[in-house]
Amino acid sequence: MMIPLRVDEVMSTSVETTTPRATVEEAADRMRTAEVGSLIVVEDEDAVGIVTRTDLVDAIADALDVTSVTVGDVMSGPLMTVEADAPVEEAAEAFRRHEVKHLAVVEDGALAGVVTVTDLSYYLLRLSMLRSDSDRDDADYAALGTNETAYESADWEFVHDNGDGGEGDPDEVRVGDVVRFRKRLSDADVRSFAEASGDTNRLHLDEEFAAETRFGGRIVHGTLVSGLISAALARMPGLTIYLSQDLRFLAPVEVGETVRAVCEVVEALGDGKYRLTTAVYDESDERVIDGEAVVVIDELPYTVEEKLADV
Repeated sequence: MMIPLRVDEVMSTSVETTTPRATVEEAADRMRTAEVGSLIVVEDEDAVGIVTRTDLVDAIADALDVTSVTVGDVMSGPLMTVEADAPVEEAAEAFRRHEVKHLAVVEDGALAGVVTVTDLSYYLLRLSMLRSDSDRDDADYAALGTNETAYESADWEFVHDNGDGGEGDPDEVRVGDVVRFRKRLSDADVRSFAEASGDTNRLHLDEEFAAETRFGGRIVHGTLVSGLISAALARMPGLTIYLSQDLRFLAPVEVGETVRAVCEVVEALGDGKYRLTTAVYDESDERVIDGEAVVVIDELPYTVEEKLADV
């Protein structure tokens, strides 16, 4: 199932208000000062409507006297609301049904925030990307991917730093950067990989058989373990393409272990190419794979933000 994303996780908690008696000029000044695109209209402590930047532009376009025309003359009402703990899909449906671009978010009857179409679209795009693959219905996935990935799992961990403890540049790869990816290699992962690759060696799938081998039990495919290196590199800024990978398998990984890949950029080769050291460690912090890779990093065809701008 999908991990639900709630409205209160995407809304803005900064709620700016005005009254029906305020002038359009005053409302415009309030929006500019607060750097918001809408004001909730409150009368006698009750939220009765909303006035947006578009409403103010329309008032000016209609040649209204903004110094005397009031917010009550141009606002939209009644105020459309959504509960803070509602799933984001419910907010999306409210936007569609009421043909509005702003919703007031309420919690226990009190105003808690504002959510806009822009706030929501960023998340809904990625949710739709997740749901386009029905094979993912049997796993829990986080709602957000990245510019480089289509989706992420709540159980995966990725870190990009500059090698000295500081954060890596999200838009650029530099020599010294280190990327780390951590994931549990479950029985389901092993069996799915066996099916996808055709490597149905009993050492990976048959516990009774594997118990009689030098390993004393089932182990994860070496290629699946090394796949965490690819996963780490896929999350570097840009579109990462493998040119070469040298690997040395040092120790087995048991099914169910959590392993982490660590990759460091050690040389810029020009034309977007980089050489990296690559390693994978098991739960005991033992290095199970060692190697070196060369990749080329292209620019992304577009970012999620750019795609949304075209919607």
